[in-house]
Amino acid sequence: MSPRGGSKQQPDSRRQAPPSAAAAVPSPPGRGRGRGRGESSVPAPSLVNAPSAPPPASTIGVPSGAAPFRAALPPPAVESLTSAVEKQLTMQPSAPSSSKAVRFKERPGFGLAGEKIKVRANHFQVQVAEQDLFHYDVSINPEITSKKVSRDVMTLLVQAHREKILGNRIPAYDGGKSLFTAGSLPFESKDFVIVLKDDDEPGSSSSSSPTRKKREREYRVTIRLASRTDIHHLSQFLRRRQLDCPYETIQALDVVLRATPSERFVVVGRSFFSPSLGKPGSLGSGTEYWRGYYQSLRPTQMDVSARAFYEPIPVIDFIESHFRANPSRPLPDQDRIKLKRVLRGVKVEVTHGKNLRRYKITGVTKEQLRKLMFTLDDNRTKSSVVQYFHEKYNIVLKHTLLPALQAGSDIKPIFLPMELCQIVAGQRYTKRLNEEQVTNLLRASCQRPRDRENSIRQVVRQSNFSTDKFVSHFGIQVREDPALLDARVLPAPMLKYHDTGRESSVEPKMGQWNMIDKKMFNAGVVEHWTCLNFSGKINREFPSAFCHKLARMCSNKGMRFNSKPLLPITSAQSSQIESALVNLHKQSITRLANQGRLQLLIIILPDFEGSYEKIKRICETELGIVSQCCQPRHVCQMKPQYLENVALKINVKVGGSNTVLNDAIARIIPRVSDRPTLILGADVTHPQPGEDSSPSIAAVVASMDWPYVTRYRGVVSAQTHREEIIQDLYNTCEDPVKGKVHSGIIRELLRAFRLSTNQKPERIIFYRDGVSEGQFSQVLLYEMDAIRRACASLQEGYLPRVTFVVVQKRHHTRLFPVDHGSHDQTNKSGNIMPGTVVDTHICHPREFDFYLNSHAGMQGTSRPTHYHVLFDENNFTADGLQMFTNNLCYTYARCTRSVSIVPPVYYAHLAAFRARCYIEVATSDSGSASGGRAANCEVRLPSVKENVKDVMFFC
Repeated sequence: MSPRGGSKQQPDSRRQAPPSAAAAVPSPPGRGRGRGRGESSVPAPSLVNAPSAPPPASTIGVPSGAAPFRAALPPPAVESLTSAVEKQLTMQPSAPSSSKAVRFKERPGFGLAGEKIKVRANHFQVQVAEQDLFHYDVSINPEITSKKVSRDVMTLLVQAHREKILGNRIPAYDGGKSLFTAGSLPFESKDFVIVLKDDDEPGSSSSSSPTRKKREREYRVTIRLASRTDIHHLSQFLRRRQLDCPYETIQALDVVLRATPSERFVVVGRSFFSPSLGKPGSLGSGTEYWRGYYQSLRPTQMDVSARAFYEPIPVIDFIESHFRANPSRPLPDQDRIKLKRVLRGVKVEVTHGKNLRRYKITGVTKEQLRKLMFTLDDNRTKSSVVQYFHEKYNIVLKHTLLPALQAGSDIKPIFLPMELCQIVAGQRYTKRLNEEQVTNLLRASCQRPRDRENSIRQVVRQSNFSTDKFVSHFGIQVREDPALLDARVLPAPMLKYHDTGRESSVEPKMGQWNMIDKKMFNAGVVEHWTCLNFSGKINREFPSAFCHKLARMCSNKGMRFNSKPLLPITSAQSSQIESALVNLHKQSITRLANQGRLQLLIIILPDFEGSYEKIKRICETELGIVSQCCQPRHVCQMKPQYLENVALKINVKVGGSNTVLNDAIARIIPRVSDRPTLILGADVTHPQPGEDSSPSIAAVVASMDWPYVTRYRGVVSAQTHREEIIQDLYNTCEDPVKGKVHSGIIRELLRAFRLSTNQKPERIIFYRDGVSEGQFSQVLLYEMDAIRRACASLQEGYLPRVTFVVVQKRHHTRLFPVDHGSHDQTNKSGNIMPGTVVDTHICHPREFDFYLNSHAGMQGTSRPTHYHVLFDENNFTADGLQMFTNNLCYTYARCTRSVSIVPPVYYAHLAAFRARCYIEVATSDSGSASGGRAANCEVRLPSVKENVKDVMFFC
């Protein structure tokens, strides 16, 4: 395999494949991800000659002995850069054209390092006939919000008019505004009137009549020609003869492939679910999981999955399961409000009349059923609900202490006794899952690689694309065998430990190693420490015994750990967390008397959940204490492996480093070791679905120990609810006295790097997590501009070279060994080998991206991480960036295993979730909303104390 661009070698046979092989088609731009983080896959075009590119290297290099940063206003070059960036930000990234598209970094060639192997992927080759596809706009009046109802309307339209008016075409409809046909329709614009019968009851008490006919709704449908898509453009793009990706063509083909399953199954995003795809199972609390699969032409891929649905059980049983409540007793008002929230919008069916009727729940009554009155159809007579059901249906209601379900509107409500209602099957559960439900769902969806691949193959066979009327009509063929890919297994890096240990270096095997006979590379010092126990269940002697063993473990691994605590190890009531911490802090200050400060507080957590967040907020933002929390059950067991893992975390929390890459010490890492290089990891975490007022949290971490790249400093910031772009990378404001004041995360981290290493970064490698392909252009342009401005504000003309890499973990690509039984191709769990990298076949035809499985999966099927280089001024080779990224995954401080995502991003995750702890504690303490849009007030995170921020407190 030869690299592209400048190579005189002939391209390999795969790249000469016919254009009908859509196994390299990137996806159309997706939507932004929340914390559910939307589906992500292969992105859109590149930024090679971007306006934010710096001058040639000779004009931007910062010599190692350069002066410290000097504050300066952005120079004209940066100002013009910014205006150009802002211009591009106004473009719509959803439909780039060849003249306006932002171009991302082109692939510098293919990687050659590592042992060549073959793997299979859950991608399936698609062949498309050379014919024109026509795109029509669909308008339905009155407007329909449900895609299912829209599809029902269009199905009736096609059944009624296909032969006479639609030219015998079989249109593929996406459930929204788009309809596609193979060949044109006999008209450019036409109106249709469709009558749809409604199975649900309307919102009126008079609807209870069993003789009432089903309600009919009339819709006016307008179909208007929008454009003609060009299959030839797609084939040219796959052959790298066309720069811009034909997203509309890919969208059309995707809609065709999804048309039949959209009619047969429950559609959730890009996934399909049905009891016919696998036996449902209980999740607890009135929910169950349905099996299903994800399908997308990005390139065409299949993946099995599971999703939570409401269990089709009587509402009384749901209450008993969800609230552990006795239906013979009144429902507490707090539970009633929760029930209203969890059942609002859910459909129930009743069978007490002659016909089965369905209602959509709009609320739960405040009154108990026995006290509930309503007005009869004569608008004069009042009756109790209990009396009405006894007289009309001869039903004696039993659970009259419970409230009633309400359907219809507040003006014309329908009251439904819970004991007569059953939840309709097939309704997705969209609320936040509790711990039991999450555990059960993970267990249901966790499959070994062999089983997962077999399940995927079964789904493809069951889909039977060869007989699908839509697929056949459009001339599409889908292969039933998963794609066979070229891959490579990158070698594990040599890791360096301290020379005083019996083993001063180690070469990991199968992505793991151990600390036996090794000492930490840069061991920290803990002179002043103590322990505070909040657990009431563990034996009184256990805290002291545990701390003694932990101190000995830290010492054995090379740390200078004082065997005696600064203050006596004490216990406190779990209800007195804040006062106990404050008192301990005061005692430590008194004891030390300006001779230092408490370096470490070991905390044994209370026996109940929810206290961790409060402890961390008080220690890190109020008292300035570095803490290590331990679960009571682990304290009691005192297993050596647990003690070793805690020792690793303590060492980095007090400023040490556990291990370092041998190549970093030898100064031979390409594009990193030769010049001062800042490694950044960034992530934005969003609130759980339903938390509409909480802010999003941005976190950025930066390496502080070049050339070793093991210690990181983290900065967090709250920003607008569900805003993906990091807002606080660089900011300015006007001060009446100082004038223009510069601030922001990047400036803070650049200054910290300068203080820590006495160097200014000449290179920046920015690993950015959590960005879907539809946001690539906006995030790159905004955040690159912020980095540029932050650098220029520190010193005029200071523009270090930047490499901007998006890290995607939430995608559906899976890689499988060709031979599941081969010990040479799999680890103990049956997964592919750690270090497996793929940068051909399923990757972008032109852009610089690759899939890397850097870890040894232990459970289920490993998910490779997708790295996509959007911008690269450091001119990394494919091997250079792939090897560096893989090697970094062996430097994660909290364990002796390689991890699945590059550690700077992992640390950014941890820092962001730690900041979320501060907000959630503030919410629970105050009883008010915590978020960005609550009461139109801006949320500010409490500041982490400087001595805590100086170390990796988030580990």
